[in-house]
Amino acid sequence: MKRSATVVLTALAPISWGSTYAVATELLPPDRPLFTGVMRALPAGLLLTALARTLPKGQWWWKSAVLGILNIGAFFPLLFLSAYRLPGGVAAVLGAAGPLFVVGLAALLLGERASLRTVLAAVVGAFGVSMVVLTAEARLDAVGVVAGVISSASMGAGTVMTKRWGRPEGVGPLAMTGWQLTAGGLFIIPVAALVEGAPPALDGKAFLGYGYMMLINTGIAYWLWFRGIGTLSATSVTLLGPLSPLTAAVIGWAALGQALSPVQLVGMAIAFGATVAGQLVAARAVRPFSSTEKNDQNISMDLTDGTVRR
Repeated sequence: MKRSATVVLTALAPISWGSTYAVATELLPPDRPLFTGVMRALPAGLLLTALARTLPKGQWWWKSAVLGILNIGAFFPLLFLSAYRLPGGVAAVLGAAGPLFVVGLAALLLGERASLRTVLAAVVGAFGVSMVVLTAEARLDAVGVVAGVISSASMGAGTVMTKRWGRPEGVGPLAMTGWQLTAGGLFIIPVAALVEGAPPALDGKAFLGYGYMMLINTGIAYWLWFRGIGTLSATSVTLLGPLSPLTAAVIGWAALGQALSPVQLVGMAIAFGATVAGQLVAARAVRPFSSTEKNDQNISMDLTDGTVRR
């Protein structure tokens, strides 16, 4: 039950991220994705760091910077570049392929066994997302595709390295989230200034939108995400990723009047089913031995030489 509650709470992060498109298009200034990235990450990072009242020490200064760049600073600009150069459906499918990067890196760096069922869950999830978001008019752009692939790889590497490095003793996920968001936001500032110039004028809708993005969509969502990484396996966490484009599709239908075709509905069912199946596979992978299984191991002890044979 404790693991299930953690999975549900962690799932709220990609569900929240699914609202990004609707909020950006309805409330935020157009054509300012990098400025939006700064406004999402930096204020939230500073707020969480202030609430945690803890700063990095020693090697955690550079570790936090690396994680912040992978998870936020490089991920956001590359994601936005992909979204601008590609149709939204293609960009979403590239993002949905992120779990495959995590599965491979987790096997290499964390020793998490990449079972066939786990890989199938990731592939089927990406396929389901493609049914929801791809259209016949979709066109590929080389720069956009490369940016989309690298953004998924960056987030995947950040997820795995966050799990590998863990947290300093006595430091909770709130502080770790604040450090990474602050580092990522600071990294984006010069890129945004170079590409987009001076910040735009903001009206009441923009302040409302950025307030939501900072507090809910980024601060709380990334805290739940990094909290989940600290408790669950990296593979289990990343397999929740398809919930983001599925949520975006539901919000588009419910709030923006966008139609959902039968093919899209089937794709949503497939992607959601793959997400649930991935969590069941991950749960079985970490399932502890029952008392019966322990007895069946035929554990024997040789007390004469102090060794234990199994």
